This record gives sequence, structure tokens and C-alpha cells, in this order.
Amino acid sequence: MTENRPPKRGRGRPPKDEAQHRATMERLVNAGLAVLTEKGFSAVGIDEILRLAEVPKGSFYHYFDSKTAFGSELIDRYSEYFVIMLTRWFTDDSLTPLNRMRAFVAEAMHGMARYQYRRGCLVGNLGQEMGTLPEVLRGQLTGVFDTWQALTADCLRAAQDTGEIAPHHDCDRLAALFWIGWEGAVLRAKLERQPEPLEIFAEGFFAMIGARQDRNPSS
Repeated sequence: MTENRPPKRGRGRPPKDEAQHRATMERLVNAGLAVLTEKGFSAVGIDEILRLAEVPKGSFYHYFDSKTAFGSELIDRYSEYFVIMLTRWFTDDSLTPLNRMRAFVAEAMHGMARYQYRRGCLVGNLGQEMGTLPEVLRGQLTGVFDTWQALTADCLRAAQDTGEIAPHHDCDRLAALFWIGWEGAVLRAKLERQPEPLEIFAEGFFAMIGARQDRNPSS
């Protein structure tokens, strides 16, 4: 007597329904990232996300249990994107440590300019809404900033090792200061629809830590 078992899945593409499910979920995530870097979480309705993703109404809960679960996924995705970008610049051995930070700032500024300064930082946007957001997201947002700050502190310590900044600086506090100031500059740039707040903050930060401003980030 042979045992009835489901056929083994072969290598290659996943079944059509599974692939379609993943593709639709990605469209929802991408639409959410686009909308929530521009608008607040509380002000955005699910219908707006569905329209942008071109997903039928009523389908949202086939992919996410709740709007909170959706927001959590967006935070994870955005954080992952930023960690990849920070790691790429902060470990670039072709640049000095502080020029790695400058290169990151330049790329982030270019990203805002590409969308006419309408889009900002999703994590920063959500952080400003903590009074109306589900409490479960607070720890997640704090953890994201902790990760970004840790990567930045490592880069600043590398700058100390190479003599670009003085050894008396507390790099962990400097990293926290950078992100507190940068998020404020991003908010102001969105408000004014211009890069000047970002430029003022970056110039002030590097001047404060004694970094030379006449270096070319590509050197």
C-alpha cells in the first residue's frame, strides 16, 4: 500500500498564486513607503494605499492583519534600506571616515531633491506621531534609531583613529546628536521644499567636531 503524499515542490519559480501573492504584497509595501515618507501614518487611509498599489478594495487584510502590522512592516523595510545605505558608505575604504559620512549626507540630500523635498524620513515622520500611533510601534522606532546611531558611532570612532576628529569626543553622543539634528533638518527641508536646512545642519555638525570643510568627499 502506497502512502499518499503531496508532490514535492520542484526548484524554480514558486507556484503562480504564491508568486502573485508576493508581488501584490510588494506593491502594497512600496506604495506605503512612498505615501508615508510624504504624509503621516494617522492621516493615510488604507484606500489610498490600495489605489496607489492598484489592489482591489477589501484585499488589504489578505496580506496584513491590521494597519499596525502594515506600519510595522514598513518600518522594517525602511530601516533595512537605510542600514544597507549606511553600511555601504560607512565601510567604503576608498574614503576617509568623515568623507564617508559626507557621502551619505550627499546621497540622502539627492534623494530628497529627486522628489522635490516632498518626501522625508519615514521613521522620523512616524516618530513625530507617537501620540496617535499604536504604542507597539514606539519600541520598534527607537530600535531603528539605535541601529543607525551605532553605525554612525562606529564611523566616527574610525575618524578618531585616523585623527580626523579629536580623541576627547564621545562618539556615541555625537552619533545621537547627528540623528537628532538630521531628522530636524529633513523636517525643515520638507516644510520649505529646499535643501538649505540640510546644508546648514551638515556644515554645522562637521564644523562642530573640528572637521575640515575643504575636503572633497571623493578623496
